[in-house]
Amino acid sequence: MSASPLTPLDYIAAGYWQDFLVNRPIAGGIAYETELRDCVLDESLSSLQRVDTLLSQIRRDLIKTGNWDEDALLTDERYRNLMMFLAFYAGQVLAQQWQNTPHWYGQFELRKRYPIWSLSTDDFYQHMAVLYSENNSANINANANINDSASLPIFFALEPIGFRLFGHVDRPFVAVQGGQVASGLYQAVSARLPVANNDYVSTIITQDNKSNVAARMAPQVDLGSSSIESNSQTVGTSVDSLIEQNITVTPADDLNKAALNKNALNKNALNKNALNEATVSQMIADPLANKDLSNEQQGEIKPELSKLEPALTQTKLATSVKPSPTPEIFSQLLIELDEIERPQTAGNAEYQQARKVLDQFEQHVAKQFKPRAQINFSENHLAAKKQALLKLQEAAHAGNTAAMLRLAMYELLGEGLAADKITGTEAGVEWVKQAASKDDSRAQRLLSKMYYQGVGVVQDINNGKYWLEQAAQNGHVEAASLVAQWQQAQALITTQKQEQHSIKRYQLLLAVVLVVAVLILIIV
Repeated sequence: MSASPLTPLDYIAAGYWQDFLVNRPIAGGIAYETELRDCVLDESLSSLQRVDTLLSQIRRDLIKTGNWDEDALLTDERYRNLMMFLAFYAGQVLAQQWQNTPHWYGQFELRKRYPIWSLSTDDFYQHMAVLYSENNSANINANANINDSASLPIFFALEPIGFRLFGHVDRPFVAVQGGQVASGLYQAVSARLPVANNDYVSTIITQDNKSNVAARMAPQVDLGSSSIESNSQTVGTSVDSLIEQNITVTPADDLNKAALNKNALNKNALNKNALNEATVSQMIADPLANKDLSNEQQGEIKPELSKLEPALTQTKLATSVKPSPTPEIFSQLLIELDEIERPQTAGNAEYQQARKVLDQFEQHVAKQFKPRAQINFSENHLAAKKQALLKLQEAAHAGNTAAMLRLAMYELLGEGLAADKITGTEAGVEWVKQAASKDDSRAQRLLSKMYYQGVGVVQDINNGKYWLEQAAQNGHVEAASLVAQWQQAQALITTQKQEQHSIKRYQLLLAVVLVVAVLILIIV
């Protein structure tokens, strides 16, 4: 594909970045500039995690100050500049991973180049997108056409930023390319990395380390930016066992380096005994990986490719639209547990210990694009999770409402301590109700959703409305906004009914006058 001419947005993106590097003020100003510089924007993947943390902090600040108004903030040039700068930065990081230069399109170029998309001029998040792999697009589009938009190397970088700042159950973000918008820039960019850099790449196995394969391959999953750590004498027991058995949880950046290490592509790793399905799948996914192989080695691989390629092609087509593994009702709960602070009088130490472990499990789950039930963990990882759940249960029994809610989520998902799904659902509902009875607005909002949607309970609109109002009274900003909107709608309906009643009354009065007039004419 030939290089495309530069667009106005390419110059704007370069200007934003250069101004930021030399400490020049961006025209119009930029919100949270000091905090943004503290994120250390070194163009690494890990810097996107720091940016996501900042976005969560901004969201908390806006909620606390009562300024969490998406429409109002999008008219504020300082906040618009912040969001555009972060989008430009994320596009730059992503393109760098593809060893390319980011190329930005505005809506005019996007409509011309991709007419299949119905872009809205009123949607700020659809105003621009980056082409991050112009030279390598053939690698991911070999079997795709223009209608397979999910496979195109185009990234609407404003979408995950908007979702991180303003997303909630009643403000969904629908991705232009289909599927669920990622919950942050790190997740969004990680999902678009080259296959050879992907967190899920199977490392090539040599003859010398075959004895360790069974212990390493299944557990070696990314559960966050660092390995599970020993937090206490209780949770730490299971975690330490992972370390003792040499079962590591590898950070994404380290795994990328290992996967790209040329020393792994040696003759021992590519002999007939090492040509397993994981290796062959890697060769199909990344055709460039074959370039260092000898003709003899490639000849050994080709027959295996012909066997596996149809199945893998079907799998790629089936997963072009990637669903979120966690139901939105619970992913939003996890966000609220982080962002809405509520002082706890007991069980906080136990809750924090459990949370450190469970957060890493959730970070790994969030990167998967399949149902939670299909995500595999080793026995040791599951043991560590169970220890964390027991800590949650201890904190919940002590009266910690955050622990109650998190424990309830796992019970309702069928991943808790209960022996079966029915018992787990009942226990989950009871934990939510107990937390709601303690005036925890997060629990009351969750319970209202459960009643509205029929999750774990019989659907009951009246109960849903009641708990929504309770959450609003206890300071839940989103619930208060929904209640206000509902009251406005009710007032409008009442006014319309009154107007209709008045019209009918006037019509009746007019009919009576006409009848009287006719009678008078007849009598006269």
